[in-house]
Amino acid sequence: MLRRRFGNLDSIGAGKASKEQFDRWREDRFRKLRKEGYTDCVPSVAPDLRFLQHNRSEPSITWIGHSTFLIQMAGLNIVTDPVWARRMAFQKRLVPPGIELSDMPSIDVVLISHAHYDHLHVSSLRRLRGPKKMIVPAGLRRKLMLRGFLQSQELHWWEHTTVHGAKFTFVPAQHWTRRNPWDMNTSHWGGWVLQVDQGPTVYFAGDSGYFRGFSEIGRRFDIDVALLPIGAYDPEWFMASQHVSPEEALQAFIDVKAKYFVPMHYGAFKLSDDTPAEALERLETARERLGIPKEKLLLLQHGETMRFESHTLDTPKAKDGLDL
Repeated sequence: MLRRRFGNLDSIGAGKASKEQFDRWREDRFRKLRKEGYTDCVPSVAPDLRFLQHNRSEPSITWIGHSTFLIQMAGLNIVTDPVWARRMAFQKRLVPPGIELSDMPSIDVVLISHAHYDHLHVSSLRRLRGPKKMIVPAGLRRKLMLRGFLQSQELHWWEHTTVHGAKFTFVPAQHWTRRNPWDMNTSHWGGWVLQVDQGPTVYFAGDSGYFRGFSEIGRRFDIDVALLPIGAYDPEWFMASQHVSPEEALQAFIDVKAKYFVPMHYGAFKLSDDTPAEALERLETARERLGIPKEKLLLLQHGETMRFESHTLDTPKAKDGLDL
């Protein structure tokens, strides 16, 4: 029986590379490793565990690392792309998770963007406490059920579901997925838009190359905070179809018409040839060139919480360490 294979808008074939391209990447990486260090890490702050473990009323966003966030909205504790792994393939994690798994509050909802190992770590998912209803891309539910996760719902692009008044819409991304040699693109990939009454609308982009779908997302939703990737883009001749560069991430922020931009997908794992320092330098240079006000770019540290005490974005603030 043939399995369904998912694809991108405009039939972009991300994730496919020839032997010649891999050989070229290996040669480029060897040269860069002799010249560049990877000692720069995103700083961490002590998380406000007392607040996070008891908060059921104030919207907040806490960066745990990579694409993993704890989002608190509508009385729900929501985790995106749960990865507490200490290494990814042969690479050790660059910095510990912003909140240890043992310190996490009970989780109500888990959002998965796609099935790549740096976005879905089964051991981390098992160890999360709580009901943890999983909302996942089409094609992924069966794989999770085979691993014992029975509380899951899968959606196609633009479909939505509601949990205790919070609306979760699965939106397009330009990417691909695979967990073994035989399941290439048998489940989908995308981002999530979280909406609640009297609270911020949050767009979690997952993993994506730059594509026209960002503009469509901006037309369909009034987004307050966009969580967008800025890492794993180098070499760009190889990565561009699947990972945005920092400059493209800023253009995506403009396209989705969000009020604030929180960068992610950098600083936790070394997945390609760029470094956290380089990504942030390019992001700042592009921000100045595009004339985006500095206060619109919120650089969270690992473990840091963005809070909305008035339930609006008039006075967003981070708990520690940042001048917003």
